[in-house]
Amino acid sequence: MANEEKPKQKVGFTIIKNDPTDGHKGYGIGSLSLENVSPLFIDIEEQSAFIDIGAMHARSQVEKGIKFTTNREDSAGGKPYWLIWITIDFNPAGPYYAGVTACEMVVNREKRRGYKILAEHVNLMDKSMKRKIIVDHMDDSSKQVLAEYLKSHNAEMWERSEPKLRQELTV
Repeated sequence: MANEEKPKQKVGFTIIKNDPTDGHKGYGIGSLSLENVSPLFIDIEEQSAFIDIGAMHARSQVEKGIKFTTNREDSAGGKPYWLIWITIDFNPAGPYYAGVTACEMVVNREKRRGYKILAEHVNLMDKSMKRKIIVDHMDDSSKQVLAEYLKSHNAEMWERSEPKLRQELTV
């Protein structure tokens, strides 16, 4: 009899838009909204920054076709990247960069191997959503690229951001 019973379906992580408590107080309360989170890649060698929304589900152009491991030797000689999670929030003065966290990643296209710690990426995205700023472990040139990108994207948002963000990214 036990074999004939269907296994109980587990509730998966739900991505929803707008306010999760808007209009009702039932199913879905406490779900996270990824609406204001953006993934930004910094190519450390090229000193360039670009947004790739595919990173939200580990399907960015950088990650496509790569098998990731937690062993650095698997991707030796690869190209280093920073994946930056940027969360935007609103205060009475307007939108600002509320959470900014940086994750390390190495991609070796020839070997089709890469290095990243998925749990670290998920935890840092969560910390960004919780309005944390964690960029102190980045190299100085990448901090400068990130600061210039954020300023050029929207100078007003940069100025409205927490002083800690500007201090951490000042080289």
